[in-house]
Amino acid sequence: MSAGTLAAPREQTGSAARIAASAAALLVVALLLVVAALTGASLEGAEDQTTGEVGAEPSALASKEIPAAYLGLYERAAARYGLDWAVIAGIGKVECDHGRDADPACNREGATNSAGAGGPMQFIAQTWAQYGVDGDGDGRIDRWDAADAIYAAANYLRQSGAPGNYRGAIFAYNHAGWYVTEVERWAARYRRSTLSDTSGVSLIGSQAQGGEVGGADERLAALTTTPVQFIVGAQATLSPSDGHQALIPVGVPPVVQAMLVAGDELQGLPYGPGGHPDPRGALEEDCSSTVNYVLYRSGVRPISEIVNENPLAQDYVHWGLPGPGRWVTIYSTTSPTNHTFMTIAGLRLDTSHNGTDTGPNRDEDGPRWRILDRIPTWAHWSVHHPPGL
Repeated sequence: MSAGTLAAPREQTGSAARIAASAAALLVVALLLVVAALTGASLEGAEDQTTGEVGAEPSALASKEIPAAYLGLYERAAARYGLDWAVIAGIGKVECDHGRDADPACNREGATNSAGAGGPMQFIAQTWAQYGVDGDGDGRIDRWDAADAIYAAANYLRQSGAPGNYRGAIFAYNHAGWYVTEVERWAARYRRSTLSDTSGVSLIGSQAQGGEVGGADERLAALTTTPVQFIVGAQATLSPSDGHQALIPVGVPPVVQAMLVAGDELQGLPYGPGGHPDPRGALEEDCSSTVNYVLYRSGVRPISEIVNENPLAQDYVHWGLPGPGRWVTIYSTTSPTNHTFMTIAGLRLDTSHNGTDTGPNRDEDGPRWRILDRIPTWAHWSVHHPPGL
């Protein structure tokens, strides 16, 4: 079975033309390094982090990005086998981009890749002989038929331990730790978040906050499909086991906690202009749409304002109050190129990495947590902060 790659341009700029040129120039397989240390034993013994339910509704991203015919098949196959459809869709994305991959092994009857895998869910003949099913009731069992392949994938996952152990089942599908992580990340993006456009501070602000890890964790976790873990203190840190997850300090205001969760939700996306004018459900985010998303998700800026104004990096040069904030600071510049990023409770959320990071995401493009303990010196920065933060 094959795995997909993500296009991740290295150049960060507010110019759409330069974004397009950069995207065409460079491809980076960013997620291959995320969990290189995982093994089969650790996957089978680890607590299952896949929390989706059979009835979870598709996110805006899923509705936009997954062809309708495939989305319907994922949902129906999941219902038949009692599984989370988003996990099946995550496999479909990684394997053949929901049947759209140009590789003939994904979409041409009888074609296989060098490993002998064929069809949109990339089954090899031996596995297909054991798990292949007639998904559309046409009397044929064909691994290049989308319905048969998707139902067979659900059957394979079920027989491999799902829903009790999704991680082990995904690992059985493709024996690689990075593969499990990538499938789970796509699955999380495909499920609709319970945090609505009008939530932000009004919902997140209802959390208890008293310097103790406890109920606030459960309340915030209920508002997102992204894992949420609280720590004591007022300084955010990265999870030792996952450099894409910020650990949320209980000693900061709920709106700051929400910003950190929003940053976690963006981890893994490639760099690109897709988040303009609306950053919700985008397949890619650039520097300004990353800031837009965090401010919207935490309730600092209404989504209507962001969509109408479509603020770019240069717009943040004068946005907010001058100087650094207590918990949140936005850095912006127009020279030598347009760029903006923000620091939140001690972590830097930035799409620029080349020479500006020493952390686990130093070789990845797109919105990532950066831990370099100084502000990059390649530009003269305008320093502002959201009022009250």
